[in-house]
Amino acid sequence: MLAIIGGTGFGSWQGMDVLKRGGQETPLGAASCGVVEGRLDGQALLFLARHGQPHKVPPHRINYRANLWALKQAGATHIVGVNCASGIDPTLTPGTLVVPDQLIDYTTGRDGTFFDGRFKPFRHVEFAWPYHRVWREELHAAASTANMALHAGGVLGIVQGPRLETAAEIRLMARDGNTVVGMTGMPEAILARELEMEYASLCLVISHAAGVGEEEPTRAGTESVIEAGMPRIQMLLAALHQRHVARQP
Repeated sequence: MLAIIGGTGFGSWQGMDVLKRGGQETPLGAASCGVVEGRLDGQALLFLARHGQPHKVPPHRINYRANLWALKQAGATHIVGVNCASGIDPTLTPGTLVVPDQLIDYTTGRDGTFFDGRFKPFRHVEFAWPYHRVWREELHAAASTANMALHAGGVLGIVQGPRLETAAEIRLMARDGNTVVGMTGMPEAILARELEMEYASLCLVISHAAGVGEEEPTRAGTESVIEAGMPRIQMLLAALHQRHVARQP
């Protein structure tokens, strides 16, 4: 079953018929909110608001393990994590949708594995390609169906937050090869991998990163991009959901 993890500006799905709201408690503590089980065009779909409902949990305080565990228990097999990001690559202008194929994790102190020797026995997990290739391709196919432009590939740099980055940090991240930067992509991606759920990230570029572009981002500007971008994302994800349902045996 397809699950959507909604980020900033995407705390609910207006066209989704809600059948059930799960509880927040898990063996790993409280999830950001209960998993919403519902239907879109008559077909099953799961939704979880990463920052809670209402939007109140900052990136570094999110219980990513509880969120992913709750989705797995609800029956999720495929996940799209929707992320707001800033463009380090100057060609990735506000409003661009990006499906990254790599990431670099700059976060610290987040519980980033189920295999910690306490909750589950310790083991290593392969993570050379953090986003599922076929699932990324499905996003691009859905974008084509929806007649929507989508930037293929790139590197999502994940920072601790909640503060934004300095211009010097962005220059360093650019040298590292990052093309976009956000705060919530990890450990979400590896936790999905550990639970054997196919995961991809869909990023909405809401501003240029610090020191990139001619103008400094403003809160009003980023909120305007989010407001305009989220309906497009929901349209794209609806097309993806239709493709996913059609592929099921």
